[in-house]
Amino acid sequence: MTAPLFSGRARRSVAALGAVSAGLLLLSACDKPTPLATVTVGTESVSAEAACHDGKELSVEKVQECLTELKAAKTVDYTRGDTLRLGVEPDVVEDGKKWQAILDGQPITEPSSNTYRSFPGADVFATGGQGEAPASKKLAFVQVGEDGKPLAVWSFNLKLK
Repeated sequence: MTAPLFSGRARRSVAALGAVSAGLLLLSACDKPTPLATVTVGTESVSAEAACHDGKELSVEKVQECLTELKAAKTVDYTRGDTLRLGVEPDVVEDGKKWQAILDGQPITEPSSNTYRSFPGADVFATGGQGEAPASKKLAFVQVGEDGKPLAVWSFNLKLK
């Protein structure tokens, strides 16, 4: 009769190590998350990954869909006169890319290669005397390539307090 080469405990340890290694291998095959965009109002910040990002240029129809259908968009409360701060991770502006902020479908910034924009005391809910302000507005960041074509869209909701 020969003695076993490995004890039961050693076999279980080797099996567990193999399972962990296989799990890590599968995780490394996952897609890399998109860079984050952040909206800060006062002391409240919300960050999100791109709502629309195919790894290539987005069609005009896809961008319009991303700008209008913000089902999973994160919300930040906004009080008139608050400072609105917008930021993106450095990956968003690498290799000549830029980003632009869009409020309810209208650009509020020019395409920029800076990672941060601040609007002190901005009243994004001003109506210009055109009636009552809406309860919320859609805010989006659009990443554009060197050729100005859209590559990704991040979506947020601003809610009037």
